[in-house]
Amino acid sequence: MSALQTRLQVLPQPRLWGLWVLSLSLIVLALGFYAINSARFTTDEFTLDQDLSRHHDGIFNVVALSIGTIFSPAGGVLIIAAVSLFLLIVRKSPVNAVAFGAVAASGWLSSQFFKAVIARPRPDPALLFNPLAPETGSNSFPSGHVALAVGLAWAFWFLARKTRWARITAILGICIPLVIAWSRLYIGVHYPSDVVASLLAASAAVVLFAAVWNQYQRRVLPRVPLLGRFGPLAPTVSEDRSANQ
Repeated sequence: MSALQTRLQVLPQPRLWGLWVLSLSLIVLALGFYAINSARFTTDEFTLDQDLSRHHDGIFNVVALSIGTIFSPAGGVLIIAAVSLFLLIVRKSPVNAVAFGAVAASGWLSSQFFKAVIARPRPDPALLFNPLAPETGSNSFPSGHVALAVGLAWAFWFLARKTRWARITAILGICIPLVIAWSRLYIGVHYPSDVVASLLAASAAVVLFAAVWNQYQRRVLPRVPLLGRFGPLAPTVSEDRSANQ
């Protein structure tokens, strides 16, 4: 069982991971700065929000608003905490619990960094035909809701990879962020480039975190004695050798 309890001790890490992080981050920054400096680009993007606002439907309204609540900051904290506690207490997997929570949080919090740098105003709800949940402020780019979904998608896939659940997890990990992206445009609180940037920013953050985790977690986790009371912090020597063969 301990091999499963420590399966996230080493996270998947692409070759040239630093180049991936740098490239994705530069794309996000370039898109963000272009968006805030091109009035025409913003106007063209806003036409999609306006068109969706003209075609609001009762059922879709409920779905979009419910998604907004579930993947809100409070909802994100609850989701990450619930899964992490389940892994820690029920599955007795402190390594998996910490890794899952940190992966999901890194993807989610990436949006806050780029929001601070870009500071793009949200779409003007007064210009929408039917504003469902008017939001204002300079925190439109990128979408925190979508970044949270992407962070969770990566975290769940890391848990499910090389198991029978890997395929369905990957499919859901693609579909759910796209549905959430649609819901943010449907409500009218983000521009299309906001949600696209979230996919890239959150993925860059997860790749960066995976590299840091793989480098330092073996040194850091054993220094937290409380974690060891819930389960193993490392596989046995034989399990470690098997995993590397």
